[in-house]
Amino acid sequence: MLDTTFEIQTPEGITLKLRPAGPLPRAQAWLLDSLIRGLLLALAATPLLYFFGRAAFGPVAVIAFLIAWFYPVLFEVLHAGRTPGKQYLHLRVLHDDGTPIGWTASLLRNLLRTIDFLPFLYGLGVTSQLLTRTFRRLGDIAAGTLVVHDRHAHGPRALPEAPPLPPPEPLTPEEQQIIVAYAERVGQLSEARAEELARLAAPILHRRSARRDDLLRMANWIRGGS
Repeated sequence: MLDTTFEIQTPEGITLKLRPAGPLPRAQAWLLDSLIRGLLLALAATPLLYFFGRAAFGPVAVIAFLIAWFYPVLFEVLHAGRTPGKQYLHLRVLHDDGTPIGWTASLLRNLLRTIDFLPFLYGLGVTSQLLTRTFRRLGDIAAGTLVVHDRHAHGPRALPEAPPLPPPEPLTPEEQQIIVAYAERVGQLSEARAEELARLAAPILHRRSARRDDLLRMANWIRGGS
């Protein structure tokens, strides 16, 4: 539909439109999950260390290993591709054909985090995301997975306030969706990027050019009913 939308054609002839998640929301989800994992480890380790002292170091190390490696896998496979962090950020991980993630893919993408982390702070992973159109780190590429914004996690986004303006020509439902999707996301874009994307809508409106403010007004007219 717009900008980084990723389309998948299913064997049944259905077109799925997914919006890959970029490095920033994925980093926020990872930080939240890291805090949760740290809390789980503290809750499990504190009683053991209190009662058994140094003798508990071995069991604590095993617990830390299990939480570090299997926390994301269990949530991704058993909770529709969403860890708590991803769910809070309205993200989910799927196979790159749009199907729910399975055990093998989840294990592979999470085991390869050790490579994505190199040389430090996910250097390779972030570089890979920035160099691929679908923002996939190396673990995602190897596992054939994709992290996307979960469009079912919340209802329609509020549009920026603007006086409604009817389009100059009748629009198809898909063209209306493009304009509304633009208005929903415009607050996340720089002014220059917003105007650049607005100009891409000119052929839809049968104009030589299109402006951001006009598209926002049309989106409010479409959302308000016509």
